[in-house]
Amino acid sequence: MAPETQTPTLRIAVTTDSLIQLDANFAAAKQVVFYDVTPKGSEFVDVVHFQRRAKGKASGGGKAANGGRCIMDDMGDDDGTGRDPLVERVEALDGCAVLFTLGLSDVAAVRVHDLKVFPVKSERVRDIDDVIAQVQRLMTGVPPLWIRRALNRRSGSAEEDLQEY
Repeated sequence: MAPETQTPTLRIAVTTDSLIQLDANFAAAKQVVFYDVTPKGSEFVDVVHFQRRAKGKASGGGKAANGGRCIMDDMGDDDGTGRDPLVERVEALDGCAVLFTLGLSDVAAVRVHDLKVFPVKSERVRDIDDVIAQVQRLMTGVPPLWIRRALNRRSGSAEEDLQEY
């Protein structure tokens, strides 16, 4: 009997305000949706809703792109508790391999990367179904290096840390 080959599965996260599109910045998203994606299918896993949002509509890309405001200004501690507002967002990504978002600050990108989640910034609003279809196309044949690394991290493969990206 031939050994079973396991279908590669990639858990992705998508920042969203609408629950149907990739349409939000990481720091300001109302929620993050999670899907397990295989080359031939996908399965909704979970949605995490965030109570606390950024004050403005900063979209990343620096002060010039945000009317002179820095995205990190929007994430300031409004309630005086000293709580870091990025913590719950980054912690929600635990167990995920790839984050799709419209934008994220350098601080958020470092924290996401430290969790071994690969952040992918989208240039435009896209349907979540389109994001999943793109991931499925990338998983077929010989996947790009970043997809292979994400799959290896998900499966706990020893090849995981051969190279840093």
